[in-house]
Amino acid sequence: MLCLPYLVSSAQNREAINPLLLSNLAAQPGRERLRHLVIGSTEGVQGAINHLHLLNYAERLEWSRLFTIPASGILITPKQGEVFSYLLRHRQLV
Repeated sequence: MLCLPYLVSSAQNREAINPLLLSNLAAQPGRERLRHLVIGSTEGVQGAINHLHLLNYAERLEWSRLFTIPASGILITPKQGEVFSYLLRHRQLV
């Protein structure tokens, strides 16, 4: 099981009163960090991970375990000057 070092739960006393924080780590020289965030059902997220694996984009073991999003949500803290985009696709439920 892989644990992401930039995923920090800010919950106090095991209560999800604050959102999960995705904080910034120091950049590595000559490398740009791209953070992929796949949100959906367990089946949908696993399907996306499997598809990226089949495309030789990312190994399944490189992904973290699945995290349940708390009622308080998720907070992403980008650096100033970074941009944000997301992709919305629909998948057929079976």
